[in-house]
Amino acid sequence: MTAFERLLSALSRLPGIGRRSAERIAVRLARDRDGIMKELVEALEAARNSLCGCGLCGSVTPLDRNPCRLCSDPGRDSDALCVVEEPDDIALIERSGAFRGRYHALMGRISPMKGEGPADLRLRTLAQRLDREGFKEVILALSTDVEGDTTASFIMELLKGRPIRVTRLAFGLPAGSGIKYSDPLTLAKAIQGRQQA
Repeated sequence: MTAFERLLSALSRLPGIGRRSAERIAVRLARDRDGIMKELVEALEAARNSLCGCGLCGSVTPLDRNPCRLCSDPGRDSDALCVVEEPDDIALIERSGAFRGRYHALMGRISPMKGEGPADLRLRTLAQRLDREGFKEVILALSTDVEGDTTASFIMELLKGRPIRVTRLAFGLPAGSGIKYSDPLTLAKAIQGRQQA
């Protein structure tokens, strides 16, 4: 395998980058060896030497601050654990300001089409945290597609028999939107999940 093919292969394994995008990026890097390629190599090396995944939630944190700032914050609610698919989901929920509990990133979801099963997720560490930290509620903040629902069902089965309340995020219409802009599935979920006015 040539150096270019190795670069192409590595880039195409990144999330959100398909084969064609990987080719464009690889060509750009090869053409600008002393510019962007040099910067990228330096940034990757700095990240490798100073960043890691938090030992508790899985989000990115400096090596010298593990567990991360969210996991080590004594002011957070230790009764609720929000389970997400990826670490960047944590940042999205944090920006909402609506949740002050703890997090756990699974690092994916069950996807038979991609060959990813329960063993590929951080489910063992989830069970260990539940045993050790005594959460009262687990909030499943997972996608509402088939893979997300499969993952949620698997986790709910895993938690069956534990004295823990398991919830999922509400489904429905986005704030500031009307029903005429909604797809049928979202509208059906909104009707099923209606609340007292």
